[in-house]
Amino acid sequence: MHAKDRVGCWITRWELFKKMTYLSRSARKGFTLIEILIVVVILGILAAIIVPQFTNAADDASISSARTQLQSVRAQVELYYSQEGNYPANYAAMVTSGHLRSATIDWPAGFAEHASHDISAGNVQLTYSGSGDVDGDGTGGTAADYAEVAAW
Repeated sequence: MHAKDRVGCWITRWELFKKMTYLSRSARKGFTLIEILIVVVILGILAAIIVPQFTNAADDASISSARTQLQSVRAQVELYYSQEGNYPANYAAMVTSGHLRSATIDWPAGFAEHASHDISAGNVQLTYSGSGDVDGDGTGGTAADYAEVAAW
């Protein structure tokens, strides 16, 4: 059995079915629920892979900042010594001489100056009480991390 298409040509039922199916698929708009669920699952898998890489970023930045600040303060103490001939009595003396901007140093969270640190002897040390992984062994807040900071 044949039917006429729009231009007047005779076509078979199978060709008519294919043409109707094509038209109905191309005429539909939007996505099915299954397609949306597949996209959501793929996004969830990608998020599960990417997010853990950024969880320690704040701790890593804090550790890096503390080490950089310590190196800068030590460099300024040594510069003071080379220009003045002796180590400064305190940070206020370094502010007066123009080697530091402020007598108080804002160390990142978890870091503080070591109790035995003596700037007048050129000794600037930090202690660490945070939970970040300083020594890079995968565990944070351990004795090895505190020893690593002491060794800086």
